[in-house]
Amino acid sequence: MNVPMSEPLSEPPMNEPTNERMHGVADAATHQHHDVVIVGGGLAGLSLALQLKRRFADIDVLVLERRSHPVPEAAHKVGESTVEIGAHYFSEVLGLKSHLEASQLKKFGFRFFFSEGRRDIDQVTEIGASTPLAVTSYQLDRGIFENFLGEEALRRGVRFMDATLARSIVLAADGGEHRVTAERAGVAHAFSARWVVDACGRAGLIKRQLGLARPNAHTCNAVWFRIQSRIVIDEWSDNPAWQARCTPRARWLSTNHLVGNGYWVWLIPLASGSHSVGIVADPRVHPLERFDTFDKAMAWFEQYQPRLFDELDPKRHLLQDFAFFRNFSYGCKQVFSAERWALTGEAGLFLDPFYSPGSDFIAIGNTYITELIALDRAGRPLGAHAQLFDQIYHSFYDSTLALYTDQYGLFGDPEVLPAKVIWDYAYYWGVLSQLFFQNRLTDLGALAHLRTELARCQQLNLAVQAFLREWSAHSAKRNPAVMLDQAALPWFAELNRSLLDTLDDAQFRARLRASTAQLHRLAADMLRDAQRAYPAVDGTALRALLQGPAAAEPDSAAPVASMLLAESLPA
Repeated sequence: MNVPMSEPLSEPPMNEPTNERMHGVADAATHQHHDVVIVGGGLAGLSLALQLKRRFADIDVLVLERRSHPVPEAAHKVGESTVEIGAHYFSEVLGLKSHLEASQLKKFGFRFFFSEGRRDIDQVTEIGASTPLAVTSYQLDRGIFENFLGEEALRRGVRFMDATLARSIVLAADGGEHRVTAERAGVAHAFSARWVVDACGRAGLIKRQLGLARPNAHTCNAVWFRIQSRIVIDEWSDNPAWQARCTPRARWLSTNHLVGNGYWVWLIPLASGSHSVGIVADPRVHPLERFDTFDKAMAWFEQYQPRLFDELDPKRHLLQDFAFFRNFSYGCKQVFSAERWALTGEAGLFLDPFYSPGSDFIAIGNTYITELIALDRAGRPLGAHAQLFDQIYHSFYDSTLALYTDQYGLFGDPEVLPAKVIWDYAYYWGVLSQLFFQNRLTDLGALAHLRTELARCQQLNLAVQAFLREWSAHSAKRNPAVMLDQAALPWFAELNRSLLDTLDDAQFRARLRASTAQLHRLAADMLRDAQRAYPAVDGTALRALLQGPAAAEPDSAAPVASMLLAESLPA
């Protein structure tokens, strides 16, 4: 079988360009001026173009994309699962809800199975919601979606050149116009622009040019492929009680995680009828060389996830692609500049596919870029805002990175990972999601007013992540046949629903303070429950933080029972 296998960092071959007229460019060499040139017309670049046109009807935006459109369905790009921020951004901020509802799949949340070495999936611990929670998210077939984004950009007046290779970006050092050169079908093009945004993915043209690359401490690898068939995990057991746990009986619509020590496997359904499958692993436990081809990956599944092997083995002929990234996570020293350039998406930084934060950080970064362009169009100086937006964006990156760094050892712990998932969601929905849904990302006054609470939440998160590692070192890692139903936690379901509220300034400040107190109570519950089950768990650092001078005041209305999922606690 001849299936492409590569580390997708190099430039793909250029295809024949599509119709020139529909893209509004000339056949001969040109020199054009635009308000904004976006280099890269993938998810980050096209969504930024749509956001800019939605905010400024008269803005002149050019997008240069190296791939020829239409791109392939299914076997195009990964980053197919959205969570609340990214889904809200595409649906509401960009106004794409009708497409998402009609042409993509509604996601049935995240779901986790401690199924290492097992075929009896109904006899292992499952984490997930029995019914969908209030805020909708989606599974994206990236080919379908990016084809739609390209067409929608044209409809909204964006100038879009596909099959166009950017050759150079020359940033103006004197406040003048930036310059971009490109080539399309052998014809050279030159552009000038007040703003240049690098959205070209891991190629990172501006990042390389300015030496902005920054490694981080999270070293993991990933492989993935698409199979031209549905993987219906609901059919992996005929146990009627197990099947009846979920309403609807559609676990296959979830982003399903098959987890074990040092790794997780994703199963993501696509609207084209294919399924995306990936392995993400800490190389200290599972070196990339063990699964860096499809055949090796199948042998690895046979050992570690045999039920998935059984599903895929007769479908080998339906393989559509195979690719991998080595050391996929990285940072960036700067992503926004008062000199009128910016980086978005993977041209800047990338965290980890666990919890699917990629589209979230596109949404956040594009929102900051749009605000900086708005300030520039209003004739206002950019220095302070660009610096603060960059600092805030990096603080979100640092806080989220802590969820992953040295945490892959927890993925095989059916006692500790459920608590981590609850904590990580509570932190995400209670803080970052509230900022985005309530349109407070660029409200520097509100952020300054809440600096103490935001710093407190960040400190708690770092302490909890370290505590989880300590707890897992003592855990018996029991794996009972139970479903830990997130929908059965009233406070948790309400936290998700609360994202749909519309809050004034005072209500927003109260919401963030309530989230801080809620996280404090949750951390205290985790510490108490872990020490009850395993008295040798120390927790000194977390306890000191919980008892420190900045500790939240006790809430007399808070429930006495643990905020964690009861079934996950050892008897």
